[in-house]
Amino acid sequence: MNDILAFSLIALLLVISPGPNGVLILKTASAQGKQASILNIWGLTVATFFHGALSIFGFSALLMQSADLYFIVKILGAGYLFYIGVKAIISSYKTTNNNNETENITKTERKGLSYFNEGFITQILNPKVSMFYLAAFPQFISPDNFSYLNAFSLVSIHASIIFVWFIGVTFAIDRIKSSAKNSKIGNWVQRLSGSAMIYFSSLILTQK
Repeated sequence: MNDILAFSLIALLLVISPGPNGVLILKTASAQGKQASILNIWGLTVATFFHGALSIFGFSALLMQSADLYFIVKILGAGYLFYIGVKAIISSYKTTNNNNETENITKTERKGLSYFNEGFITQILNPKVSMFYLAAFPQFISPDNFSYLNAFSLVSIHASIIFVWFIGVTFAIDRIKSSAKNSKIGNWVQRLSGSAMIYFSSLILTQK
């Protein structure tokens, strides 16, 4: 129980700390709406289980031991974040009517899979999460008493924290949007979020 509580605390601190995931949800919830943001969150959640599986089956360690492979993943992650950031900034200047709810719902239905993929790829290429499952996660798994059930239970705790936290963030942003009724605020949030994504992409490239 102590290990579970310690793992949950570390996972919570990882989730709420500033990073690409938070910026993505802020950008999507403010610009595309609640439904699109929830699809982002499902993408983040499913990708977390992929990270957990990679760590449990040893692929994360293999990735870190291969300098060339790790460099490729780092380039892909930085490039994708840069793409999302630029796309968000450009979209903010193209938006002419953010208050049309019917249009937002139709757009979400049409691009539902793309929002899911956006969350999934952002999480799967997130080096902060990769390092967590490489360095911290194995400390909570006993080699002498290893159990796939226990290992994936810890991953489920992390995924649940991600889901609950970002659902809360999404509903908070949605409530603020409903109160503000100002499309210009959404546009500026989108531009700032896009700039933050570009900044995180540069951090990924410069980290050792």
